Amino acid sequence: MDNLVRKYVRLRRKGALVSAQVADNSWQVKAACRGPQAAVFFPPPQFERKDEKLEREARAKEICQTCAVKEPCLDYAVSIREPHGIWGGLNESERKSILVRVG
Repeated sequence: MDNLVRKYVRLRRKGALVSAQVADNSWQVKAACRGPQAAVFFPPPQFERKDEKLEREARAKEICQTCAVKEPCLDYAVSIREPHGIWGGLNESERKSILVRVG
């Protein structure tokens, strides 16, 4: 279990994950995903084959690895239960598994 998952487990046990809280989104201006490469973080409007999806997600996750605000990005996505895209280096199903583990 990585450090971010451990953090959510601890927070959830303390009852700290509350979606009604006001979030500080100032981290977004520092995000590595801003700009023309932002398209790789979300699925295209047309059908995407599995191999294309995996390749797109791998490119997005590489960008996340270099991002200074990866943790607040993931915090935000988990707190609002964001159903789409790569946030904080995790895809939809990876974020959902965090919620299941801490739920």
